[in-house]
Amino acid sequence: MKEKTPTITVTSPLLPPIEEFVPYLKEIWNNKWITNNGQFHQKLEQELAKYLGVEYISVFTNGTLPLITALQALNITGEVITTPYSFVATTHAIWWNGLKPVFVDIDPITGNIDPTKIEAAITSKTSAIMPVHVYGCPCDTNAIQKIAEKHKLKVIYDAAHAFGVKVNGQSILNAGNISTLSFHATKTYNTIEGGALVCHSAEMKQKIDYLKNFGFEDEITIVAPGINSKMDEVRAAYGLLNLKYVDEAIANRKHVAEQYVNALSNTKGVKLYQPIVESLKNDSIKMNYSYFPIFIDAEKFGITRDELYYKMKEQGILGRRYFYPLISSLNQYNTYESSSIGNLPIANNFANSVICLPMHQNLTDNDINMVLKSIKL
Repeated sequence: MKEKTPTITVTSPLLPPIEEFVPYLKEIWNNKWITNNGQFHQKLEQELAKYLGVEYISVFTNGTLPLITALQALNITGEVITTPYSFVATTHAIWWNGLKPVFVDIDPITGNIDPTKIEAAITSKTSAIMPVHVYGCPCDTNAIQKIAEKHKLKVIYDAAHAFGVKVNGQSILNAGNISTLSFHATKTYNTIEGGALVCHSAEMKQKIDYLKNFGFEDEITIVAPGINSKMDEVRAAYGLLNLKYVDEAIANRKHVAEQYVNALSNTKGVKLYQPIVESLKNDSIKMNYSYFPIFIDAEKFGITRDELYYKMKEQGILGRRYFYPLISSLNQYNTYESSSIGNLPIANNFANSVICLPMHQNLTDNDINMVLKSIKL
């Protein structure tokens, strides 16, 4: 059967009204200052810190460079314990720093790194843990912090999916030593491309700001072998404007999640992602509904996850097998002892059964019904 031109995409960027963006552009043009820590860059950091409930934040030109820079800023060496169930940037950042990723399995409910598996992976070479708040669901930060303190390890959270996520009114970005964010166009909040590092002291922010600007302390003094990962003024201005609309976008995403949960809760062979289900009942955890994953039991559902993926595609509905394949199965990493399937049974099961349904602020009730129809055909 010939695939239809996609009518419903898995993501859609949050775009501010263009007529509201034009005055920002005119101001940038008049200033003739389009990068290098301009006024919009500075203002965005201030407003993000306020919105997110953090004290120190540094914005970047994309979401991968903060991961790379975090490892540099904390002087991480040797081995980093992490999860195989993430986007490849998490592990690639470890590799780019000349470090060895050590994979441990994930929790069967959240898909986050399983704290009970971490200590067995610690060696004399371990210097850090890099967990991921998968789909924006908070990790067990208390358990991870206890392990880190016991073994004198640093903790860097990949919070790419976790913009605005809070537990009991507190930002999860304040956990660990550093948290990283992605502001890619596919995320709940975006600056087209972009990202950020959240840290907990003025000294660390200053170090991060040196590292993202070639290591310059002033015009002639270089204090570190930095790189260039500064955000430009156009994207900073765009980000400032998008902050005005992100709450409405999250509310719309929550509505989509509610419709999916109501319709699919009793569908044979479809397992819902429980943290999202629970967040709709319990407001102690504020989610941002960045993704809506479901997990297919082929025997009960009647077809495999991949067959469903292509069946939806034939109907013009784009899902995403996210995260698939597992990072640990990639050629760059599959020779590591920690990458064995026997070491990662739950992660492998997640990767082989997951499909993320369309989830964004622009979905209409008719769109949602079309998605559900494509699953139940």
